[in-house]
Amino acid sequence: MLTIEALREYGANVDEGLARCFNNADFYLKLVGMLGNEKGFDKLEEALEKNDLDAAFEAAHALKGVLGNLSLTPAYTQVSEITELLRSRTNMDYSERLAGIMEQQKILKELLN
Repeated sequence: MLTIEALREYGANVDEGLARCFNNADFYLKLVGMLGNEKGFDKLEEALEKNDLDAAFEAAHALKGVLGNLSLTPAYTQVSEITELLRSRTNMDYSERLAGIMEQQKILKELLN
């Protein structure tokens, strides 16, 4: 079950996330719970597999916003880094960075269940 304490242990800045949700813990947990349906991770992965840096940037940028607004710091940090590389259309092997992001998705999904 998703709890505030579990999010703290994950490394989320829960106080900041709660402040964005008017300190309503139920609302904050509901928003975090919606990550189970977040397609941004898959869109980023698909775009990078196709080497479509424009689509990858769009997916990463949107995902960065979601994770940032929820103050999910570990995932946000990794997505922020790849977003900036994609913003400049850096032609590189993104596989290691993508693997880290997909690991964050896995951890978040485990927290949700």
